[in-house]
This record gives sequence, C-alpha cells and structure tokens, in this order.
Amino acid sequence: MARVTTKPDATIAEAVGQAREAAVANAADFGVGEHLKCVTDGERIATHYFACTHPAYPGWAWAVTMTRVSRTKSATVDEVVLLPADETALLAPTWVPWSERLQPGDIAPGMLLPTPDNDPRLEPGYTGGEMLPDDDPAEWSLTRALVSELGLGRERLLSATGRTQTAERWISSPNGPDNQFTRLAPGVCVTCGFFVRLAGRLGGMFGACANEYSPFDARVVSLDHGCGGHSDAVEEEREISIPAPVYDTIGIDKSIFD
Repeated sequence: MARVTTKPDATIAEAVGQAREAAVANAADFGVGEHLKCVTDGERIATHYFACTHPAYPGWAWAVTMTRVSRTKSATVDEVVLLPADETALLAPTWVPWSERLQPGDIAPGMLLPTPDNDPRLEPGYTGGEMLPDDDPAEWSLTRALVSELGLGRERLLSATGRTQTAERWISSPNGPDNQFTRLAPGVCVTCGFFVRLAGRLGGMFGACANEYSPFDARVVSLDHGCGGHSDAVEEEREISIPAPVYDTIGIDKSIFD
C-alpha cells in the first residue's frame, strides 16, 4: 500500500496505548519496545510502529495498523505484523529454488536427484519399445536384442546441449589443458599408454586415466592434458659394470723355496 503524506488521524494517532496492547498480545516472547512513529496509510488509516526487543530481530518493528469509522471517536485495530523497520534490519537471504542451489558433488549416498522432463541436457533415446510386444512378438524380441547388443535401450541420452556443457565444464576443470600439471608434463594424454579414450562423440576430446600412480587415475581428462606419469617417461636402465680383473705379477704371497 502506498504511503500518503497527510497528517495522521488525530484519534488514531492518540491511540498509542491501544496499539501497544495489540502488539503485546501478538508478540508473545518477542517483546515490544518503545513507540517509534505513526505513519498515515490513507484516510482514517494509520500504522503505529513499536521496536522489537528480540535479539534475533535487530532493526525490526511491530506494525499495528488501525482505522476509524467515519463519525466515530474510537479506533479499531486492523492487523499486527512484524516488519523490517530500517536498512539495519537483519533479513533472510533471497530465496533461491533448490534446482539453482545445487552444487557439483551435492549428491550423497541414498540421495535421489530427479531431472525434469524438459531437461535441455537430455533427449529421447531409441529403446526399441516403440512397438508393442503384442503387435509382433518375434520382431519385438529381435528388435530388443539388437538394441541391447548395440548398447542402446536408454530412455534418454545426452543432447547436443548436454554434450557442449559437459565438454566446456571438463575442459575448464583441473583435468583440462590449462594447468601446471600439463605445462610441466613430458607429453599429453593422447600419446600416453595409460590413456583410455571415451566412446561416443565426447571421445574425440576426452578419455580416462588408467595410471594408478597419477592423481588423475579414474578421472576424465582431455586429450591435451598431461602429468608426470606419462608412459613415455621411461626410466633409464643401468647395466651392472664389472671392473676389469687385476693381475699381480710382481708380489708373491709365499716363497716357492720354503
């Protein structure tokens, strides 16, 4: 409701005690402090403000809105609410939908994270279930077997948007090319014997590390990523060198004439 600048109704303005009683009746343990002001809301409508003394609500005030019927000499309480009174009031943070509050790694064991039906990261897959089993049982069974053999059969697959978002996220992660590991590596992952390329369209840019001693073991890495565990970093073999035998042709251990 927009505030007006007219002078408060005299009867309502003088009903501070009645307004305080209404605030106390609603405040319970929150407490009602000093009277702050009386603000006109309209013709014969005004609001009394009382400070809230609860320590958890600094800067808040009890707002008691009152009105007066025309040609009467008494005010009536309309409503009592607790409102932030000034810029120092402690406010709750802006509500954010749960889908926007999610962070990477938020899924814990036993937790389910449903995806919306219209998730742009996914698109319908081919399951072979477009034909009902009763239409042609033999053809249906053959189709399902073929779909399973080809690795299909999923209801939803990554869409072009999903693949693009995934590639951008992985490239910008520590498993991408722009990091100290890659700059100091003897080679990139695509030339490493421990590199296992991903299947599908993302396989043109990413694979998995299979070096158990690398910090990237079992992680997706880009083709141009690298680390010190590259398979081409081969240790030099050192053969055991035996010194040449030394023959003493001058000294004797024992005289042959003894």
